[in-house]
Amino acid sequence: MNKRWSVSPRPDNADVIKLASELNIDPILSSLLIQRGINTFEEAKYFFRPDLRHLHDPFLMAGMEQAIDRIEKAIADKEKILVYGDYDVDGTTAVSLVYSFFKNLYDAIAYYIPDRYNEGYGISTQGIDYAADHSFTLIIALDCGIKSVDKIAYANSKGVDFIICDHHLPGAELPEAIAVLDPKRSDCPYPYKELSGCGIGFKLIQAYAEKNDLGFDTVANYLDLVAISIASDIVHITGENRTLAYFGLQKINSDPCIGVKALMGVAGRTGNYTITDVVFGLGPRINAAGRIDDAKHAVELLIATDEESANEKGLLINGKNTERKGHDQQITDEALSLIDNDEFLIGKKSTVVYNENWHKGVIGIVASRLTEKYYRPTIVLTRSNGHLAGSARSVIGYDLYEALYDCKDLLIQFGGHKYAAGLTLDPEQLQAFTDRFEEVVCATITEEQLVQEIRIDAELELKQIDSKFFRILNQFAPFGPENMAPVFLTKGVRINGYASLAGELHLKMAVKQEGSPLFDCIGFGLGNYLADVSEGNPFDICYTIEENVWRERRSIQLNIKGIRF
Repeated sequence: MNKRWSVSPRPDNADVIKLASELNIDPILSSLLIQRGINTFEEAKYFFRPDLRHLHDPFLMAGMEQAIDRIEKAIADKEKILVYGDYDVDGTTAVSLVYSFFKNLYDAIAYYIPDRYNEGYGISTQGIDYAADHSFTLIIALDCGIKSVDKIAYANSKGVDFIICDHHLPGAELPEAIAVLDPKRSDCPYPYKELSGCGIGFKLIQAYAEKNDLGFDTVANYLDLVAISIASDIVHITGENRTLAYFGLQKINSDPCIGVKALMGVAGRTGNYTITDVVFGLGPRINAAGRIDDAKHAVELLIATDEESANEKGLLINGKNTERKGHDQQITDEALSLIDNDEFLIGKKSTVVYNENWHKGVIGIVASRLTEKYYRPTIVLTRSNGHLAGSARSVIGYDLYEALYDCKDLLIQFGGHKYAAGLTLDPEQLQAFTDRFEEVVCATITEEQLVQEIRIDAELELKQIDSKFFRILNQFAPFGPENMAPVFLTKGVRINGYASLAGELHLKMAVKQEGSPLFDCIGFGLGNYLADVSEGNPFDICYTIEENVWRERRSIQLNIKGIRF
């Protein structure tokens, strides 16, 4: 697929030179800082040197005092507390964190994860009934609940109090809970708005620890879980999240909890994790428990207190992930075949595909894969409980939620955000919905949005990449949304030494510019360029810079994102 290259505007040169001089760094690096909103020496020091003292006072969050007072009352009165959370990575890490913290202090506590297929997302009537039937009088809900107005009213009628810890955008009305912790509340003064659901849980235990003089170490023990949630839930890695992720990765790589250590073992890697490694190595395994079987297995792993049970759960979850991969590949292949063999579908600006036998737990992954392949708004549907259930994914810049809103009269329900959503509709509405969705997309998407973009941060000459440049660039990490690994453009390079295929799809080569050293390169999925680059003509590359480790030899490697002649 052809991709368009767009180079970010270079900031004002005087500002770039001034900051470069103050920090004694290459102007390219100071330009990258300014692009990230870092304009002064002090801001750069804060950015390059994360410190746990940078974390905000948890009591700045609206509702926090009421939440802590209610938990303290429950413990003093020996009430039963239920920790409730969603079945994805963010929800299960949040439940594991809050449950483990309070379990060390108080015995009358349990957890509850709703069943993806029988209860669906968020707070369920079944979960509230379970609490009432088992004499739980306080539920701490994590990563869900902000729009559960009716469910909280039902809980109140059953004598069950709620503390909601959520990070999603509230609706017009807040639930009548004892406390609603959500920085996205319009009346919440908390200075950082992009915490994960597990991050909100972390602020809850941080507040409890502060008020009860427990010491910060009692909450720092759970930073590995917070980092996994930040990475897997694709939240911004800026501000407080960046600090939490930085120290959470340190814990993952040096002293993970027993459950995370077991998970790393079955993933086949025990150290040197980055955010990307968490996203692709740990997150999918945790998610697989709820996609294929029961998300409680993930919680049981993450709260494990002995290695034997943790290793047992790790193997179980790894098996579920292998099973998930099988479903994923099969359904992806079937969906690709549906599209590729239908000229009408190929020519559309949206994709809607349906098969009643597809596994509901993996259709979101399949929707992402189809979006990567055809680069257009995509919906994958399957049958569930007499209805059609779907997962939707979008392309950069296109508001999928708004498109679904324009089809709402054909849907039973829908929810999500700009780039990912879920929906339910009656089977007899399938054709009408497919037609309407295509009509809406055609009317609102631009041709530019239908072409995948490589966003380039700066143009660079290869001779500028030395050990100091690379060392400082590494300090921009951890990378993630709103702080992505910088992508550079270098013009007029030539292969020097070799170019070959790695596997059948990937390009390996060494390139240089006049006056520069030689740089090894890897281009994943770019093997089709082998013949062109081998002709000896100069070409442009865009790439990220990374460290390659081979047999204990470390070298700088360019990870090629695009090639242009």
